[in-house]
Amino acid sequence: MRSVPALVKIRRQGLGVCPRMLVFSALMFGLAACGLLPAEIDTTADWSAARLYAEAKSAFDDRNWEEALKYYQKLESRYPYGRFAQQAQMETAYARWKDGDEAAALADCDRFIRLHPNHPSVDYMYYLKGLITFNGDLGYMGYFSAQDQSERDPKSAQESFDALRELVTRFPDSKYTPDAQLRMNYLVNTLAAHEVHVARYYLKRGAYLAAVNRSQYAIKTYPNTPALEEASYILVLAYDKLGIPELRDDADRVMRLNFPDSRYYTQGLERKKSWWELF
Repeated sequence: MRSVPALVKIRRQGLGVCPRMLVFSALMFGLAACGLLPAEIDTTADWSAARLYAEAKSAFDDRNWEEALKYYQKLESRYPYGRFAQQAQMETAYARWKDGDEAAALADCDRFIRLHPNHPSVDYMYYLKGLITFNGDLGYMGYFSAQDQSERDPKSAQESFDALRELVTRFPDSKYTPDAQLRMNYLVNTLAAHEVHVARYYLKRGAYLAAVNRSQYAIKTYPNTPALEEASYILVLAYDKLGIPELRDDADRVMRLNFPDSRYYTQGLERKKSWWELF
């Protein structure tokens, strides 16, 4: 072979290259290029759909979401049709949610609903969409900072409400409907409280007309929520600050009619500080 003397010559010139190592590297590169090296063996290659699902479900039950997702993906790619694949799609959405990928979980829910609109468990996918965007649990930071969900961006709350409302409307007899209705009540109260929170902020900043508009929106949109009382009181204060006694007196009369014993008459808008006011 002509290449060996050349390699020896390179070494003699002081480059320190070992001919045997270079020959070995060249040989291994050639084998790899020809596909002769042993590839990583997929031990699941001959598994049935039932076995793949069983392994996925075992990992799922152990809350090993990453492992479960690996088996679910293999199952769906190899056996895209049938009950195992459909069940895998539903459980994939849940596993991705628990694994922290909410966007992918919502996409999985929408995909399942689009592909299987008449599936017996499609109501669960609407329910799962509502759960994914339901931010009732604020975690440790919410606990220690006393953060109220009404002070957060209402986008997720609105999305959750919309998904749960679709479930309740389309599947009134679903086993998930009672819980969905309870969550919807909570979300309505949260959305109303958010509007009042913004109205209170505007009032504090001297944007009285904006406070009026936000309070009126809360009163008209969420008429049967606990936030209605504070919204009515903010409306009275804002009209007073704007120097419109007629509207102030009308708002005060309505409030006293609906809330004759309101604590706001004696306590005003004093309240517990928000999480961002603690610092």
